[in-house]
Amino acid sequence: MKKTVQGVKMSNKLSRRDALKLIGLSPVAASVLLSSSATTQLEASEDVEGKIVIVGGGSGAIMALSRLQRAIKNPDITIIAPNEVHIYQPAQVFVASGEMEIEDIFLDNNDYIDTDKVNWIKDEVSKFNPDNNSVTLRSGEKIGYDYLIVATGIQSNYEEIKGLKKEDIGTNGISSVYLNDLEYGTAQGATITWDWFNDLKTAAKTKKPKVLYTQPSSPIKCGGAPQKMLYLSADYLKEAGLSAEYTFATGLKSLFHLPKIDQELHKTQKRYDKIENRFQHHLQSIDVKNKKATFIHAYEEEVYDEDFEIYEKVSRADEVVIDYDFIHITPPMSPVDSLKDSNLLDNMGWLEVDQYSLQHKRYKNIFGIGDVCGIPMGKTGGSARHHGPVLVENLISVMKNENLKAKFDGYTVCPLKTQYGKIIMAEFNYKGPAPTFPLDFEKPRWIWWAFDLYMLKPMYKYLMLTGRF
Repeated sequence: MKKTVQGVKMSNKLSRRDALKLIGLSPVAASVLLSSSATTQLEASEDVEGKIVIVGGGSGAIMALSRLQRAIKNPDITIIAPNEVHIYQPAQVFVASGEMEIEDIFLDNNDYIDTDKVNWIKDEVSKFNPDNNSVTLRSGEKIGYDYLIVATGIQSNYEEIKGLKKEDIGTNGISSVYLNDLEYGTAQGATITWDWFNDLKTAAKTKKPKVLYTQPSSPIKCGGAPQKMLYLSADYLKEAGLSAEYTFATGLKSLFHLPKIDQELHKTQKRYDKIENRFQHHLQSIDVKNKKATFIHAYEEEVYDEDFEIYEKVSRADEVVIDYDFIHITPPMSPVDSLKDSNLLDNMGWLEVDQYSLQHKRYKNIFGIGDVCGIPMGKTGGSARHHGPVLVENLISVMKNENLKAKFDGYTVCPLKTQYGKIIMAEFNYKGPAPTFPLDFEKPRWIWWAFDLYMLKPMYKYLMLTGRF
């Protein structure tokens, strides 16, 4: 596939050297490398005492660990994480679309957890005991703490879809880029989905297959991924001169909550063959053998009340069955089971932290970071990076019996891949759009594709996980 961008003919398989040359010419990219939106600065060596326990081994946990080690003199830190393999999860979409190899997404937690300075317990927490300031391990051992950082991430609950088993993914036209095992360091959903792309391409040579993409209404990590898979697979067929009948069934009311980006995504859809959007459609069950997906269409309609002579809104819920040849499933998601069994969650089922301070609302010696947090915005790595400096400054303030001053503004970022070679870099916070650069933030651009594919992983590996950015 070849793309023409601003007079430059550019292959989607752009070499790293050429990409970096192009990026190197851009003041935008230079700004990315030199700037950080962190609004808080710490003393080089804070002299505070207390045992800090971090639960988790993903992005948020490692970022918190690295920042704490940089901020506190002689810290007493224990990290509880069973995984030595660290998955660079943003790249799963690139593997799924044939732009990266699966080997490219694995990192080593040993590079970030220095066991000479940190107590690393390679186990999992089975129970949280906040009233006793302790956690219980899977082995049965209890670990006490003075301060706790919950960084357990988010889990996919495929079993909540009736008729679906994890083992079905990769068979009968079913894929899901989200399928991975963070404990054992596998990301089979990415490779399964790349095979699915090619199976779809083969099928499209003889007929227009029916392709269905789903998204739940509940919070998920990387909320743009379901649409990324839609647009990239459609573009993969388009570049081969092939087409399909696409249906995007989402539990949400729109393609995106920001109007300008929502409008741009509707424009994006017009470049492909017919895409039918089914809003407020919640996947309930799947008939794997017969390739039928059953949804509940929940909506409101105005009904005239003759007695009171007024119109009133009435909630409706219809069952809708959609036939498909291929389906990409985004499962419902939640905190890990040990947290679901605890009293640390809010009434929506997420870690009950203040959306600005990231401190637990009831247990003041507990903080959250990353996807597990019950806050309005952002279950993304970009959010976790912005959580890091706020969490560390506020935790140190608690350790010093001072008022909390650092505030998280809700920043998150979603690189929406609208085709091979173009991305909408959707940046926003609690107040609305929050673009880092003076560009039309809703427009798809090749520079964001090159940045996401070639630059973000080195930044993640060498700057974000080490607490430097």
